[in-house]
Amino acid sequence: MNMSDGTSAPTPPPSSGGAGFDRTAGSQRWGDNTPDRAKSRSLRPLFRLTPYVARQRTTAVMAVIFLIVAAVLNLAITFPVQWLGNNAFQSFDPAMINAGFGAMIGIALALGVASAVRFYYFSRFGERLAADLRGDVYARLMSLSPAYFSKLKTGEAVSRLTADVTLIETFFGSTFSMAVRSLVTSVGALVLMFITSWKLTGILFILAPALILPILGMGRRVRKLSVNAQDRIAEAAAEATETIDAIDLVQAYGMEKEREQRFRGAIELAFKAALARIGARAWLTGVIIALMFAGVTGVIWIGALEVQSGAMTVGAFMQFVLLAVFGVGGFATVAEVMGDAMRASGAAVRAVEILDQRPDIAAPPSPKPMPVKISGLVKLANVSFAYPEAQGPSLRDVSFEAKPGELVALVGPSGAGKSTVFRMLLRFFDPQTGEVTLDDVDARETDPAEWRARFAYVPQDAPIFSGDAAGNVRFGRTNASEDEVRAALQKAEAFSFLEPRGGLAAEVGSKGRQLSGGERQRIAIARALVRGAPVMLLDEATSALDAANERLVQKALDQASQGRTTLVIAHRLATVRKANRIVVFDQGRVVEQGDHESLVRAGGLYAKLAEMQFTSA
Repeated sequence: MNMSDGTSAPTPPPSSGGAGFDRTAGSQRWGDNTPDRAKSRSLRPLFRLTPYVARQRTTAVMAVIFLIVAAVLNLAITFPVQWLGNNAFQSFDPAMINAGFGAMIGIALALGVASAVRFYYFSRFGERLAADLRGDVYARLMSLSPAYFSKLKTGEAVSRLTADVTLIETFFGSTFSMAVRSLVTSVGALVLMFITSWKLTGILFILAPALILPILGMGRRVRKLSVNAQDRIAEAAAEATETIDAIDLVQAYGMEKEREQRFRGAIELAFKAALARIGARAWLTGVIIALMFAGVTGVIWIGALEVQSGAMTVGAFMQFVLLAVFGVGGFATVAEVMGDAMRASGAAVRAVEILDQRPDIAAPPSPKPMPVKISGLVKLANVSFAYPEAQGPSLRDVSFEAKPGELVALVGPSGAGKSTVFRMLLRFFDPQTGEVTLDDVDARETDPAEWRARFAYVPQDAPIFSGDAAGNVRFGRTNASEDEVRAALQKAEAFSFLEPRGGLAAEVGSKGRQLSGGERQRIAIARALVRGAPVMLLDEATSALDAANERLVQKALDQASQGRTTLVIAHRLATVRKANRIVVFDQGRVVEQGDHESLVRAGGLYAKLAEMQFTSA
């Protein structure tokens, strides 16, 4: 018979809330506060990163100071040019020419130093901002419930942590510096141009709307296309992540070509989205540069006529031309990097979407402290729960208890609600009605971290992390000593196969791929044992073991269960028969409770399931 739940990691099914589920409250709790991307305009999302700028005020101030110094020195080069035009080039005195060009070289050397320091501080600023943002996004991901990850693919989350934050880092560490430097240089150039010739500068200002409006109009389209391109890249990353995670299954079923075609399809969509963004950005850059240089050429033309008429000196004209080149070149650079700014803005939208999520399971304003000593009395009282958008409730008015030191087995058909009970106990979800208590403390009144610290959990397919065996066991309790880790592995019958491979330092490979299924499960059991929690939850913990190893590990679990409450989802009679109490689930309800013999005599669902196992055996 199969009494396993079969729902150890469900994607919440679609549709109604079910009994006791408040649709409005549920939608708010389950992360519907994602910002509307269509309402975001221009570079506004980047201002959401202001707190990260404030964290490193000193670096930002130093970067801006040297940026201004570099911009001023850049403009200062025009003054020796004016002097040369009005003096040295009139008399062609070698000493005057040497003095003029010597001054230009000195300014250039100072400009090089200031630019290097500016580059250092801006690059440091961008790297630090990206590191802080990645850390905060990752921390927020860690705080969100499993429900959020049923909607956000792993590859999508990784893409936001890596590719999107890299775009933001590039913008603040390099592109932003270029843009601000160019803008400061251009504004300074305009001021000096106005002083040199207000008439020619006025003509440029008349042309300004024709130059700025394309930036505003086309820039918004570039940002929208950038967000779309980043979404397509994230989808391709998610596709690759899912396939690589299941590479054994893919190869076993000969699905390499099919998955390759799916990935190629995803990257083709990403390429087309990127092509649309590149095309829009190319038009933006080309139109702005053409308009700017055409406008400046016209102004210089008029200036040349001013010199010819004697209304302007040669030196002033030379300075004005150089300032115009700096000014227009600066605005052209701003126009060129606008596409990068729009991409960074799109990336900021995607990163902020995660930061804006609020954990649906969180500590109350004044959490109730857990007792220092926990006896292990677990109770569910009239608990009903429906997954968001589910067709119906997964638990319906469930009530049972596990007394301190008891072994309680949860059995029933697949999908009956047993694994959902474990999710309630681990507080991955809260019930819509009823309460879950430990030593009469309601789970919702405590800090989730404090609550979960009282539980040890062995899932049916326990994850193993890359690294050594000791590190995986210490995942249960990070401060466990070497002797405690070794003792837990020995109790879980895991040390015998690890010892020839290096003992506690044995490498387990990525996701434990150097281990067999049974070996991975035994390390997971050791992880639960070293935690030393008063309540242990075992979700078919011995299902991956052969008969011989199951007997050994079951003996270790029997010893580990002494003095703590143990709840187990199981269907094998070796576990079920010795349970103090068996709780039988069907369609989200508790339909029977009792020990093995009494339930068999009752002739209900448990008796039928037991008979099926005997028959199949």
